[in-house]
Amino acid sequence: MAFRQALKLAACGLAGGSAAVLFSAVAVGKPRGAGDAGPRAPESPGWAVGVRPGPGVWDPNWDRREPLSLINLRKRNLESGEEELASRLDHCKAKATRHIFLIRHSQYHVDGCLEKDRTLTALGREQAELTGLRLASLGLKFDKIVHSSMTRAVETADIVGKHLPGVGRVSTDLLREGAPIEPDPPVSHWKPDAVYYEDGARIEAAFRNYIHRADAKQEQDSYEILICHANVIRYIVCRALQFPPEGWLRLSLNNGSITHLVIRPSGTVALRTLGDTGFMPPDKITRS
Repeated sequence: MAFRQALKLAACGLAGGSAAVLFSAVAVGKPRGAGDAGPRAPESPGWAVGVRPGPGVWDPNWDRREPLSLINLRKRNLESGEEELASRLDHCKAKATRHIFLIRHSQYHVDGCLEKDRTLTALGREQAELTGLRLASLGLKFDKIVHSSMTRAVETADIVGKHLPGVGRVSTDLLREGAPIEPDPPVSHWKPDAVYYEDGARIEAAFRNYIHRADAKQEQDSYEILICHANVIRYIVCRALQFPPEGWLRLSLNNGSITHLVIRPSGTVALRTLGDTGFMPPDKITRS
C-alpha cells in the first residue's frame, strides 16, 4: 500500500512539473495585445523555469535530494516489496546539517582597468582581518573554504584563511561576480540580455552545486565557507529561501559581511544572519 502511494506521489509530481513547464511555455509565447499598455511582467530566462514553486508554496524537493527522488522505483524487487523500499528510502535520507557561511569580499580598488588590478584596499585588508577573526572566534570546526577565482575574493580568502589554519581551500569560477537574473523592479541602468543569459546560468549552477542538503553518507554536521560576491550571495539567499530570485537586488551587503545559511536534513532552510558586520567598528564598514 505504501509503495503504491509513493508511486502516486511520484506520478503527481511529474504531472505537476510538466504542467508548470507547459504553462510557462504558453505564457512566454503569448503575444501582447496592441492595446495592452500595462507594465510588462519580466520574463524568466529558459534556465530559470521551475526554479521556484508558486507564492507561499514550499518545494520540499528543491535540491532534488528527497529520498524518493534518489532511488530507481523501476528496480523494485517484487518479492521483498515495501520492506525493501523503506530500507532504500532510509538509506538515502540525510542525517547531518550543513552550515554555510557566505562571505562577501572586502573593499577593493574599483578603478582597476583589468580584473587583476582590482586588488583590496588597505581598508579592505583590515576588513578581511576582522572577518577572519570573527569566524575564528565562533569556535567551529570549518571543513573547507571555497572562494571565487576573482582577485578580490582570492585576496580576501588569503587573509581569512590565516585565521583558520588547517582549513583547506578551493578556487572556482562558478562563484565569480555577475548579473544573476534581471531584477524586479528593474534597475535604472541598462544591461544587455546577453549578460543575464551568460552570468545567470553560471550563478544558478553555483547555487545547485554548493547549496543543498547533506549527502546521506555525511554523519556529522558540517561548516563551510564560501567567499564570493554581493550579487552571487544575494541570489543564493533568495533561491535557498524560495523567495522570488528576481528580488536579489533588494538586499544589500557590506564588504566582508557574513551571511549564515542552515540546511537541515529534512531540506528546510534557515537564514541565521544576513550581511552581518556587527563585529566591525563603524568606521571600517563599507559597501563598495
